[in-house]
Amino acid sequence: MARSIFSSLKGVDAFGKTMDDVKSRRGPARSTSAVTIISLAVIFTFVTFEFVDYRRINHDTSMVVDKSRGEKVTVNMNVTFPKIPCYLLSLDVVDISGERQNDVTHNILKTRIDQQRQKIADQPTSYELQNEAEKVMTNRGANYCGSCYGGLEPEGGCCQTCESVRQAYINRGWAFGDPDSIEQCKQEGWKEKIQSQMNEGCNVEGRLRVNKVAGSIQFSFGRSFQVNQMTLHELVPYLRDENVHDWRHRIGHLYFSSDDEFNIFKSSVSKGMKARLGIEGNPLDGAYGHTESTEYMFQYFLKVVSTQFRTISGEKINAHQYSSTHFDRDLSEGARGKTEEGVHVTHGVQGLPGVFFNYEISPMRIIHAETRQSFAHFITSTCAIVGGVLTVAGIFDSLLFTTQQVLKKSSGGAYGGKLM
Repeated sequence: MARSIFSSLKGVDAFGKTMDDVKSRRGPARSTSAVTIISLAVIFTFVTFEFVDYRRINHDTSMVVDKSRGEKVTVNMNVTFPKIPCYLLSLDVVDISGERQNDVTHNILKTRIDQQRQKIADQPTSYELQNEAEKVMTNRGANYCGSCYGGLEPEGGCCQTCESVRQAYINRGWAFGDPDSIEQCKQEGWKEKIQSQMNEGCNVEGRLRVNKVAGSIQFSFGRSFQVNQMTLHELVPYLRDENVHDWRHRIGHLYFSSDDEFNIFKSSVSKGMKARLGIEGNPLDGAYGHTESTEYMFQYFLKVVSTQFRTISGEKINAHQYSSTHFDRDLSEGARGKTEEGVHVTHGVQGLPGVFFNYEISPMRIIHAETRQSFAHFITSTCAIVGGVLTVAGIFDSLLFTTQQVLKKSSGGAYGGKLM
């Protein structure tokens, strides 16, 4: 039975053979040689294109639900305020979870700048006005213990500097009312230092660690403190300053980054993929807000979207992108105001002079993945190219051969008719 099956399979032939009696005994014509050469050239060209396409790295973009939990986001910023001195500028962070960071100074560098927006040389760059505080403390002696004037005393029980008294007042929930009556402030020349810096500006650069929830980054006048769950701002330096300060500002850069981007290798890969995708810039880089009014509020509304880059080697780098809109408001108009078109509007929330970056976290994650065609796809395409070109070339060659035969017969018949 097995033999009968194999005997029947012998008759299966997908490649039929032409009998020798019907084969053409002609030699290769010029047209056939030309068609063959052209076919080989076309095959080589198409296979080269296919190989280049096989080696090319493509980018696929998809969107999924962001399932990450408990993460933190790093906010990198560089903002310049030409009309606000550093001692008057406060940076606070508050989020929807209730966490609040008042007067943030960790990983934040405040640089004093002059009216030409140049860094002031040989000057302290921090928020505190303590240029000579250490020298004053040395002259007071080792046994000196300054009074905190009713403020919340630190662990040592002594307030050695004007700034420590000021902090004790803020910790107690009091405003720093009359520094001229405080011994430490008079010895350090606190008032004179304010007057010497009142014409300066301030550049704020650094990074903030915030929870991955909706929140706000706030630049405002004076150091902030809380009393009975209310946020207040200590404005004594501002009130003692005779200058008029406004909130014009320029954003050098502002972007959100993940922990992966602190790795040098992953950071370079992330920057490279952003450049190839055309998303390396940030919406607020180089933005400028102008006003000449002290009572002015700038609000930027940011929508932060988690982003993941996947390389061809399987590496995954988490990052963030954001979109931005803004709204400006002149607080001198009060709760009621007008738009540029003359439409009357009412503001339901009382504003505060300053610059506010209000950010929200999108629930979606964008995935940019590097992909490449499979080797099987390349082989399949190559076989299709070779077979398709040879088939078309064979049909074209048959047409040429048939046409030549017809022309030969026609010319032969015509010549024979003339002899008759």
